[in-house]
Amino acid sequence: MTPLTAAEVKELTAGLNRLARNLWWSWDQEAQELFHELSPRGWQNLYHNAVAVLRELSEYELRVRLQEPALCAKVRRVLRNFDAYLPAEGTWGSKNAPALVDRPVAYFSAEFAFHETLPIAAGGLGVLAGDHAKAASDLGLGFVGVSLFYREGYFMQSINHDNWQTEYYTQLNPRNLPLEPVLNEHGEPLVCSVRIAASTIQFHAWRVNVGRVPVYLLDTNRPENEPHFRDLTLRVYGGDSSTRIMQEILLGVGGVRLLRALGLQPSTFHMNEGHAAFLTLELIREKMAAGHSLEAASAATRRECLFTTHTPVEAGHDRFSADLMAFAGRKFEQQLGLTSEKLMDLGRVRPGDKHETFCMTVLALRHSRAANGVSELHGAVSREMWMELYGVEDPNQVPIGHVTNGVHVVGWMKGTVRRFWRERFAKLHPNHTEMEWIEGCNSPDFWKAMADPNIVSDEELWAIRYKLRRELLEFSRRRLLLQGKSFSEGNFISFDGMLNPDALTIGFARRFATYKRAPLIFERFDDVVRLVRDSARPIQFLFAGKAHPRDDAGKAFIQKVIHLSKFSELKGSLVFIENYDIHVARQLVGGCDIWLNNPRRPLEASGTSGMKTTVHGCLNLSILDGWWREGYDGTNGFAIGDDSHPATIDEQDLQDSANLYDALTKEVIPCFFNRDANGIPRHWIAKIRRSYSTLAAQFSTWRMVQEYSTKYYIQS
Repeated sequence: MTPLTAAEVKELTAGLNRLARNLWWSWDQEAQELFHELSPRGWQNLYHNAVAVLRELSEYELRVRLQEPALCAKVRRVLRNFDAYLPAEGTWGSKNAPALVDRPVAYFSAEFAFHETLPIAAGGLGVLAGDHAKAASDLGLGFVGVSLFYREGYFMQSINHDNWQTEYYTQLNPRNLPLEPVLNEHGEPLVCSVRIAASTIQFHAWRVNVGRVPVYLLDTNRPENEPHFRDLTLRVYGGDSSTRIMQEILLGVGGVRLLRALGLQPSTFHMNEGHAAFLTLELIREKMAAGHSLEAASAATRRECLFTTHTPVEAGHDRFSADLMAFAGRKFEQQLGLTSEKLMDLGRVRPGDKHETFCMTVLALRHSRAANGVSELHGAVSREMWMELYGVEDPNQVPIGHVTNGVHVVGWMKGTVRRFWRERFAKLHPNHTEMEWIEGCNSPDFWKAMADPNIVSDEELWAIRYKLRRELLEFSRRRLLLQGKSFSEGNFISFDGMLNPDALTIGFARRFATYKRAPLIFERFDDVVRLVRDSARPIQFLFAGKAHPRDDAGKAFIQKVIHLSKFSELKGSLVFIENYDIHVARQLVGGCDIWLNNPRRPLEASGTSGMKTTVHGCLNLSILDGWWREGYDGTNGFAIGDDSHPATIDEQDLQDSANLYDALTKEVIPCFFNRDANGIPRHWIAKIRRSYSTLAAQFSTWRMVQEYSTKYYIQS
């Protein structure tokens, strides 16, 4: 190879820096391998952060490394694929939604989960938002995201000597993150303002490049703001109700103002949950300032807005008292010409009822042209919940539909699996492009082909399942070694001896909200111990998850699981992985054989964690709630109980516990350990094949975003 010229080195270096600040690399395997090769330890220790890895290398080291022919060729190839991806010509969006190019969808969400590098999300709502943006990028849809930049993010979890969750926070440094400042025409930070209470709050913004899609994060950490307003964007859902309402005014009102300052005129304002609903009042204010009446402005705003609800229980919706609304939202009264009571009525189911608080979901529903739940059952629950708001006695007359959630398939593939399926795709399409590979992963035809034993044999599938389980066990042992400080002396476990590579491995990882009932399987403790100790058919459990800092009941569930993992007969066959994040989730959904989901029905609006398991060959064992009620067909996984539930909590818990144990002992365990003469569980693998063909593409965000587009975004 001829040595690179200074100009070529400069071009490649600039390309790498540009790539590092676009999260496209987070769902491209070769790009990740490239950054790993540049600094293996940096990649591992810096949360797989491409920006931070490049900062590990001096300009001189990078210049020298680029002279290595193989590395240089890889850099050129990755940058070529990246540059080929970015133009939107020929995409699904350019063909099916061309009007959104000039007037994009503006998607507002209080949290976005893109990657472990940028921990600004608390749970599934943020994961959905991040996957929504990635799919919009892949599809070439006119789309822009709006959220807040939480400089301490969501909390880091540690378990103390009492097995109780404790929280700590770390500062995020934008300089070391895949962010770039939003600048004005003079190259200075673009600064906007919003009125909250009696103060004018200044904010700037950061842009996250998610492939083709920009997501803007608002930040109040500015010297001209008072200290408590500088900390308004400090933490995800941090503080009390007064902090929450001020964050939501900033998100809704400030988000609209930022988009206007950027010259964007969205065709649809899509509110992902009620946190952003104050944007409707800002849209009304704009129209009234242009001379429209309140009624006309409200009607016009309704035509612009779409609302997705995720909450199937009354207590889960943000509500604010009249005093808090008068304090934080007094400007709304002046701008809209409303009395305090009339303003409150915009968020009340029963206008005029002074005992009713202001509900953000009600505000969003009143000012949206359409609304949807996130699964079929959740849509039905939502229609039942909001009958009074719409003044009807038949829930079918409530105008709330549903779009079932999905996941970004390529983004959630563990590297081992991404390489496995890429090789199989290449056999079917030898000269494929990067974009054709991404399209293939979201195509039902590809997964039906992969379910064919003539294309991928049972032996190959069983081998990859063993490889993934081994990777999960070794990952877990490393993490447990780091957590070992929390094991009291005398109860120390030899971490390298923990977990069994031949055992049926059952995973449970999600928020430790009490309705998700993490410890339900251990209600029949003695029976579970017998299952674990069965040397012929052993089982084991991996748990992970965080409880909200103020949720002591959720923390008690964590404490119970950890106590059992250390001080009971389950020691060594039950582990809890601390500090759950996207990286931990990816390891678990990849390596587990069974994904356990046992919420109190119908409180799981959709759930998405189980969708991520499919392409890894992990099967779901779940209550027929949320997405699994639609996905399960009797052959592609396992159900806990039937399509119904008792009326009371006590009855439901008792019945679900019995049904879970029955499903585990009568269906799951026998199927997993039923091996032929060659040691292959043919019937188990048949279920994996069915899950590929019936679930992988159907529960993807590609399908979901296309459905949102055709049902709601593209207006006739």
